[in-house]
Amino acid sequence: MNPGALKARYSEKLMEAGCDEAGRGCLAGPVVAAAVILPIDFDHPLLNDSKKITAKDRNLMRGIIESNAIDYAVAFVDNSTIDRINILNASILAMHQALDKLRHKPEFIIVDGNRFQTWNNVPHQTIVKGDNLYRSIAAASILAKTYRDEFMVRISADYPQFQWNKNKGYPTNEHRDAIRKYGISPFHRKSFHLFDPQLFIQFPE
Repeated sequence: MNPGALKARYSEKLMEAGCDEAGRGCLAGPVVAAAVILPIDFDHPLLNDSKKITAKDRNLMRGIIESNAIDYAVAFVDNSTIDRINILNASILAMHQALDKLRHKPEFIIVDGNRFQTWNNVPHQTIVKGDNLYRSIAAASILAKTYRDEFMVRISADYPQFQWNKNKGYPTNEHRDAIRKYGISPFHRKSFHLFDPQLFIQFPE
């Protein structure tokens, strides 16, 4: 689906929040989730899955989303919690925490992916590739991605050897080589396969 052609909502009349996360496949740093409630008539030609637009456009859209949303919130779950409860549960926890922070309680929730746990008895629908289909999920993907990227750039100043300002914690070859050379940092996820080259994941610039 082309940018600007996303669906306004899944439900017909309910106040609907879209949820998505960023950083699930990373070797270091938190998983970050966002929840966004958009006006029914909000749209923008750049609004799309965060992975399909440039960093410049993501940052531009973040301001537009935050200025126009009925409500939005972002939540971080750190690497220690990820190690303790696993990345799936941590991703769901981050989405729940983002929903907790909303000033307006949604009447319906749509979630990118195929796994979620009911939040506050509010009905929900999981949608595979939902960030390519629905505006609120796309908006949530942009907020989650930009907030997480900012965090990784900030902590990269203290751990420049891992190049988090460039790779954002994803398992690039350079990131793995740095782990082998320097060992792990306090931000690395110890439960992940930090040295497994089969888990190389591409990431958006």
